[in-house]
Amino acid sequence: MENPADQTIALPVGWHALTPGPSDVPDLHALRAAHETAARGTTGAGLADVETEVIGDGSAVRSHLLVRDAAGTARGWATVHDRAAGRVLVAALVDPALDGPEADGLAAALLAWAEGTAAEVARGRDLTATQLDSGAFEPDTRQQRWLAAAGYTHVRTWLQMTRPVQDEDRGPAAEPAAGAVVRPVRRAADGMPDEADLVAVHDVLEQAFADHFNHHEETFDEFCDRLRADPGHRWDHWWLGELVDGDVHRPAGALVAGASLDADGTPVGSYVEYLGVLRTARGRGLASALLDAVVTDAAERGRRTVGLEVDADSPTGAADLYRSLGFETKYVTQSWHREITLGTP
Repeated sequence: MENPADQTIALPVGWHALTPGPSDVPDLHALRAAHETAARGTTGAGLADVETEVIGDGSAVRSHLLVRDAAGTARGWATVHDRAAGRVLVAALVDPALDGPEADGLAAALLAWAEGTAAEVARGRDLTATQLDSGAFEPDTRQQRWLAAAGYTHVRTWLQMTRPVQDEDRGPAAEPAAGAVVRPVRRAADGMPDEADLVAVHDVLEQAFADHFNHHEETFDEFCDRLRADPGHRWDHWWLGELVDGDVHRPAGALVAGASLDADGTPVGSYVEYLGVLRTARGRGLASALLDAVVTDAAERGRRTVGLEVDADSPTGAADLYRSLGFETKYVTQSWHREITLGTP
């Protein structure tokens, strides 16, 4: 996604805003790591993730604004991600070394730029309104204050859960109830995933999440392109759950995972991006079996953890299921939303 026309934002004398390029990636990575460390005590920021978002495959659906002070130090970074029709992800990071009115003013400027850019994204989709979806770590009251001042409302809380992977997790994965099976997505002769299976995964997830909080429909191409742009994406981390009636196998559950990378880009864990089961198939053990498949796979690969995110108020009781399977909350995040109206396109 190309950046829209430059917007004038209020900055201190000598400071300047720019669209970041390859040479800015290390500073952006350091800024994100500093923000995460200050907000929750540790960081999971990876250089490869920043490269993907700013100059790699993920840059096609993102706009960025970097702010440097008079000495050239990176002080702020805003990102607008065209996530789906009617939904734009907004991130605004301010150097934790800044404080007081200077930090408040920079945060307000970044969020104002993000709102204007998100409006351009929505107009490009011929929409008259869109949702701005941002977030904060639960302990980060500074970020929450800035979002509230910009008109955002705290709408949801998320548990970031993880499970250690042990040697005893190796071996055959658990089976669902009778009449159901779990299997990896098939591979074609050229090693690429079978397209029919990928379509089945997408269809299951769209149906399974249709009644979930803040679901926005994604096309199959949007879904695959977004996941493929992630440095941790792996085609062999996709599974299907099926209900079996004689020779008929009906897709009813799906799990999409990726590799969690360390600072050097080495896979050290697995992360569940999506886990969904059709309402009509719930209670058949498919969710547990799909989770066991990814844990077993992680153990076979020598990885140390499996992570996932779950709605703290999930109506399906998903958090209780994950706890029963050994997952524990590592940290907590919040979703903050703002709806903007644009008028007639």
